[in-house]
Amino acid sequence: MSDAGDRKVSFDRHLVLDQLGGWRGMVDATLPTVAFVVANSLAGLTVGIWAALAAAVLVFGLRLVRRQSVQQGISGLFAVAVAVAIAWKTGEARDFFTLGLIRNAGIGVVLLGSIAFRWPLVGVVAEFLAPSHLGAMASHSLPSLRALRAGRGTAAATPVEPVEPVPPATGGAERVPDAVAEQHWRDDPRLVRAYSWLTVLWASVFLLRAGLTWFFYVRDDVEMLGAVSVTLGLPVTAVQLVITLWVVARLHRHRTAEGPRPPHPSQARGEPLDGA
Repeated sequence: MSDAGDRKVSFDRHLVLDQLGGWRGMVDATLPTVAFVVANSLAGLTVGIWAALAAAVLVFGLRLVRRQSVQQGISGLFAVAVAVAIAWKTGEARDFFTLGLIRNAGIGVVLLGSIAFRWPLVGVVAEFLAPSHLGAMASHSLPSLRALRAGRGTAAATPVEPVEPVPPATGGAERVPDAVAEQHWRDDPRLVRAYSWLTVLWASVFLLRAGLTWFFYVRDDVEMLGAVSVTLGLPVTAVQLVITLWVVARLHRHRTAEGPRPPHPSQARGEPLDGA
């Protein structure tokens, strides 16, 4: 007899990378910025703008050909369109990076502010996606992650259709509802402290990006603006995600190890256990 509380999921850094589109996806995301900086330095602002737009459209088309999620492609197209519109309006190549400067500064300030109110945003997001009282990464409530793990390494993972619970009369087993937390995560000092430090980590990177972008923006150094955008972009975000999910997985194990285990499925249905 196995217990629902015994289900564990080992931390998988490859799964995190898959969620970012892999290394190829990271390279794709930097192409519009690289194209803009190179073309602007060689042939001027107008050519740089068209080069950035062409690169963004190319990336979007490649995602369609690979049958990958187009969400990142659409968001990338929108961000590049806004950036080139600002640069076109002002006639300044450095204004291509204005949107990123404002976004990074704003997110960094909001993240730090959430700590002051004892609602660290990393904790809010983590507990929404994978509540810590349900186990390591709360995998049993995230079937999509299990499907991605099973399909990793294939050209295109086959979508997994949700399976409807089968009534006990037919010999199947109903899905046991997720256990309700006996203690809110904000009442656990260890969780609040860990989530606060993770929020500081994310806020620091956002503010570092904003600070360096402002530094080179004032100096009108478009090449360095591009370098900051690329080097402190998705590669650093991938490292942050790896660190964050590793810490969250350890927090989950800590909390479930000290807390009560959820009931066995037969107990949840009111049936006696074997030998009772």
